[in-house]
Formats: sequence, structure tokens, C-alpha cells
Amino acid sequence: MGFEAVIWDFGGVITTSPFEAFERFEAERGLPRGFIRRVNATNPDSNAWARFERSEIDLATFDALFAAEAARLGGEVRGGEILPLLSGSVRPRMVDALDRCRQAGLRLGCITNNVAGGAGRAMAGDGAAIDAIYARFDHVIESSKVGLRKPDPRIYAMMLEALCVPAAAAIYLDDLGINCKPAARLGMTAIKVTSEDQALAELGALLGIAC
Repeated sequence: MGFEAVIWDFGGVITTSPFEAFERFEAERGLPRGFIRRVNATNPDSNAWARFERSEIDLATFDALFAAEAARLGGEVRGGEILPLLSGSVRPRMVDALDRCRQAGLRLGCITNNVAGGAGRAMAGDGAAIDAIYARFDHVIESSKVGLRKPDPRIYAMMLEALCVPAAAAIYLDDLGINCKPAARLGMTAIKVTSEDQALAELGALLGIAC
């Protein structure tokens, strides 16, 4: 079966990863490297981060709960301090790849874990540039709007249904392995994005086009 759709994560794929900003913050605050990610990875389905991305709690509650979770791990960080670190820079080559996929007749989807602050746009900031990228997709699923977040397999199935494609006909790109695994289990071809060059090379090889 040939590929009919490419489904993209946003932050860390279309934009740069926030992990570098996390590490700078940790260094400035004297926190162990990887501390913020460790907080986020503790009880990952029920912690403050997960609940905020599903819009189950508001910003003030997230701020306090995240602080409590950080304190239990020996650090002092409030949730509100993390949110400004999430905005990444747009990767123009990834946007070009979206356009090449569109020109090749592929359907385009985006599944993003985000929060409801502002327009909730993939934690990547708002504005005309981000809106123009989102307009390229046939369908966008935001965790804060549907009450589900990756890696819940239901959110991937929701996208396949929206695009009207079988899993075997879809490619999925994400910078987190934990989010790639459910896509692969459903039958999609998953690409874990470790760099722009790597991701575009793999995508181009699968599609037989220059990305």
C-alpha cells in the first residue's frame, strides 16, 4: 500500500524542541540537568502536566500542582515558570516539507499536546506565522481541545478517522519515542525526529520525493 497521509507533531518537529530551554533554565536555577523532564515523566498520565494538556485544570492549579511535584523531587519550580520555555522557533525546512507533501497529493494532519492558554497553538506562540503553518494541515487535533493527549492511542485513531486513511497508509513524525510507539502499534510508519536532516531524509526515502 502506498502512503496517503503524513501526520506531524508540532513542537520539536515543525518547531525546535523546548528541551534546550529547559536545560538553560535548570542551569540558571541550579537544578539537575533533566529535572523538568523528570517531573513531567513522573506519573505521566495523571500529573499536573498531563491534566493541564487535557484541560482538566486551569493555569493557577497547574502552577501550584507542578510546584508540589517538583518539591517532592527536591527542586523548586512553579508550573507558570515553565510555560514561557515552550515556544520554539519555526523550522523553515520542515514547513517546506509540508508543502512538498501537499504537492505530492498527500493528506496532512497534526496531533499536538498543548495547553489552552491563549489560542493554545502547540505551545509555540501565536501569530500569523504559526496560523499560516496550521492552515496547511487538513486536520489538527489539539490535546487541550479534545481532552486526550499523546500517547493515548485514541488520539491517533481519531486522526486516522478524520483523514479517512488506514493506519498502514500513514507516516507519523514525533520527537518523542513514547509518542511514536502507539502510532507504530496501530500500523503507521513512525519516524522519531532526532534532527531535521535525519527526519527529512527518512521521510523523503519513504515517500520517494525530495524533502
